[in-house]
Amino acid sequence: AREVARGAAKIGTTGKGIGPAYEDKVARRAIRVADLLNEDRFAEKLRENLDYHNFVLTNYLKADAIDFQKTFDDALKDVPRIRPMVADVSSALYAAHKAGASLLFEGAQGSLLDVDHGTYPFVTSSNCVAGNAAAGTGVGPNMLHYILGITKAYTTRVGSGPFPSELPTGQGVGEHLSRIGHEFGTVTGRARRCGWFDAALLKRSVQINGVSGMCLTKLDVLDGIDTLRICTGYRLDGKTVDIFPVGAEDAGRCEPIYEEMPGWTGSTIGAKSLASLPTAARAYIKRIEELVGVPIDMVSTGPDREETIVLRHPFE
Repeated sequence: AREVARGAAKIGTTGKGIGPAYEDKVARRAIRVADLLNEDRFAEKLRENLDYHNFVLTNYLKADAIDFQKTFDDALKDVPRIRPMVADVSSALYAAHKAGASLLFEGAQGSLLDVDHGTYPFVTSSNCVAGNAAAGTGVGPNMLHYILGITKAYTTRVGSGPFPSELPTGQGVGEHLSRIGHEFGTVTGRARRCGWFDAALLKRSVQINGVSGMCLTKLDVLDGIDTLRICTGYRLDGKTVDIFPVGAEDAGRCEPIYEEMPGWTGSTIGAKSLASLPTAARAYIKRIEELVGVPIDMVSTGPDREETIVLRHPFE
């Protein structure tokens, strides 16, 4: 309802209530998973939340109120499924670590959608940089010994916000990236905005995540493009900068500076080694490493797990 009320100024959220849920968390009125295991406590907290949110919905956003009983009953139906998964997660992970287990934490959403370090206000409501793997699970940050940064071989964005290297999605290379890369949002189904690879933007992501090595995905989507461009920096207010600015206002004024490289006509789909890639594809990978200053430890050449070139294994 809030996103609809913004009209043309909308942020581009998924409309699933994630933002309001995080607002409740920060305001210390949030309903937590453990509350579902105590019906009386859950009912009390649900009423308090609905009293607050229904006032906003009906008086400010002119939307329908949320019914208490239906919400309460629907939530309790899920309790038998949720109950076995409620645990002291921090202690379980710490015990596994002490026992020598390999732990893998997977983040969601792009780094520059982080509420603190992203293109504010065009961000999500949570921290999605690597450091939140520790904060979000309750493990110590010294347990994160290797951080793998995942980046496509081109740049995409869902929703509103600055995008210096953006291409028109309905024609040329932009259309190719969108169609061949199947670039649609996983939650909303909206077409993603596509553009040239932005090394200056990736520098910012590497910096705020402390990336150890990178995985370059969707290299095969670039097959058949005659000339490739890499954004190496920007012109901003008469100056040249080589890293993505902090804040949406400055980022929105950036004019990209491009470096051109030859594309390749051969197929990279399913390649299992760097040697099997076209010469131009290997040069493209090497140039990204040089510009960003972090090694590429994996290259994905197709949608299947096996279609991956592993140069350095995170657990070895």
